[in-house]
Amino acid sequence: MARADRLERMENQRIALEEDYLALLLAALKRCAAGHWGLFDHTKDRAARASVAAEIEALIETGDAIDDLREKLGMEIFALHQEFLAARGPVKASAVGEPKQARAWLDRLGA
Repeated sequence: MARADRLERMENQRIALEEDYLALLLAALKRCAAGHWGLFDHTKDRAARASVAAEIEALIETGDAIDDLREKLGMEIFALHQEFLAARGPVKASAVGEPKQARAWLDRLGA
């Protein structure tokens, strides 16, 4: 019974963390879509990176905690977090800007 209770607590914690992650991501995406660069780290602008550093850190810490719980529960990694991490970083000069990319993410997430 104790194992079942522990697994249920872990599952509830995972669900809560995933909701928190989605809320953090949506807030960051809305800010980026409004014209604040740095979320996707497409430029080497230190000021832009610094302006979103706390948001990025919170997303990474929450995503890592979710992945740890998912591993303990025998689940696959948190795909949304992995997709976000994969979307970050340098891009070709012809790539869309971060605000347009954020808008596309918001549309995809239904926000």
